[in-house]
Amino acid sequence: MRVGTLAGVNPDATGRLDVICGPMFAGKTTEMIRRIAAARAQGGVVRVLRPARDTRSNPGAIQTHAGAVEPAIEVSDAEQVVAEGRGAHAVFIDEIHFFGKALVAPCRALVSAGAAVTVAGVDIDHFGLPFEPFPDLIGMASEVTRLEGMCARCGRPSTRTQRLAGTTDRIVVGGAEMYEARCEACFVPSVGERVS
Repeated sequence: MRVGTLAGVNPDATGRLDVICGPMFAGKTTEMIRRIAAARAQGGVVRVLRPARDTRSNPGAIQTHAGAVEPAIEVSDAEQVVAEGRGAHAVFIDEIHFFGKALVAPCRALVSAGAAVTVAGVDIDHFGLPFEPFPDLIGMASEVTRLEGMCARCGRPSTRTQRLAGTTDRIVVGGAEMYEARCEACFVPSVGERVS
């Protein structure tokens, strides 16, 4: 995919990329909603994007597990991120692991155009392996915030997401009925060849 120069962003602005990551149930979307409110208070055009593939909540919003909601534009692929982010001073993208490595170039283009880009998602899959696009985006980031939840088994800080259903698909949309937050000691990686 080729991503060109974006028009409509202040050429004097200094773009940046902030990454919020961690396991499920760690408060990533809650933190993103807090940052969206702060960006809106500063003025300028703010865009909030979410993957269409994530069907757990209202397609017109991002939503926390506690029920807090923020309006969002649903995008079907990484290329659409560039189109929807064009002209924005701040771009927020939730659940970025649904986009994979294809999201790297759009994020780079938005940052180069002067936008403040904040992304959030699960950085380690149920096999215990890094989720794309996190390795690349963490390397590009101005700031990385890694959140922890509470292990569903022992109560210690959670760093992993345990899939409870026996499937090797890398991404299966689900919530508490299918996933648990786990600490390193309680986490059991899924077995088998992963299917992207």
